[in-house]
Order: sequence, then C-alpha cells, then structure tokens
Amino acid sequence: MEEIKRKQQFTAKVLKTTLAGAIVDIGLDKPGIVHISNIQKEPVKKVEDVIEPGQEVNVWVRRIHQDAKHYDLTMIEPLALEWREVKKDMTAIGSVVRIEKFGVFIDIGAERPGLCHISELTYDYIRTPEDAVKVGEEVEVKVLDFNRRKKQIKLSIKAMQEPPMSIIAEEVDNEPVLTAMEIAYRKAMNEN
Repeated sequence: MEEIKRKQQFTAKVLKTTLAGAIVDIGLDKPGIVHISNIQKEPVKKVEDVIEPGQEVNVWVRRIHQDAKHYDLTMIEPLALEWREVKKDMTAIGSVVRIEKFGVFIDIGAERPGLCHISELTYDYIRTPEDAVKVGEEVEVKVLDFNRRKKQIKLSIKAMQEPPMSIIAEEVDNEPVLTAMEIAYRKAMNEN
C-alpha cells in the first residue's frame, strides 16, 4: 500500500463488469474496484453501456484503505487542487477563464476558479482588467485568502511581481527621521 498515492494515475485493463461497477487490473498485487458512480461524471445506468471486459481505461486512486483487499479507483479525473490543499500564501499557475469589470476569474485547478480583484492585477494603473490580462492567458498567482464554506478563493497576480521602485521609495520615505537627540540616545544604549 505504501507504493501508491491518492490521485495517482494508472492505465487499467477491465477484468469484469458487475451491477455495481468494474474490477480492473492496474498491474499491482491487488485488483482495483471502480464503483458505478465513479465511471463518468454523468449518471451510468448500466456499466456495460460505458465499459466492457478487456477494454483499457485510465483510472486514478480514489482512496487508500490499509487493510482492504482491493484498490478504490475512479475513472473521473480528480481535481488538481482540492479544498483541503488550498493554503493562504501558496502560489499556483492558473489560466484566466473570465473577465469582469471588477476583476478576473482564474482557474488554478480547484473546484471553482478564484477571483483576482482588479486592484490585485498589477502595480500599474489600469482602467479595465483587459489592460492587464487576456482570457486564456497563463498567470502565476498567490492565494490571499479563501473560504471553504463559500468555496471562494481570493488571488493576486500583483503579489508575484516585483514592486516598482516608486513604491519602494515611498516606503523608505515613510520611515521616521531620527533627531540628533534620538541618535545620541540609541548610540548610548548600544554601548551599555
């Protein structure tokens, strides 16, 4: 059981079909079981309508049971990124799937695309999101926040870019200027 992982893909040979699914060979010590509900996204009435013995199919490991006598598999490709895998500040590569006035939706492989607000697209001033990205464009993003219950992901493209020198200069300018008395006091404190 140690050698396989969840979501691992195999090419399997269908050994037998049943009312409840199919038994497949993935080339390991135990057979694989594909439940009828995991054969395809659309409902399946009869397993034989979709697959038949001898057919080769792509399967993914769905669950790993330590003491089971079979592997629990699915023919539905799993999501690249599940909700429990989404973490704040993680980075991902995604594709812009929809543009709205307020921002863009980016598919990072989760159940739903995440939203990158217009203010998080770039450091530059833009009037519309189309000034920064196009549909289909691949972008690197950072997860700012997420809400599993609402299934929302807030993303930022800007967080993956180097800030322009003008912003860095503003941050330096905002540091307090020490008076001669404060400099002398800090110097005296460091000598003790």
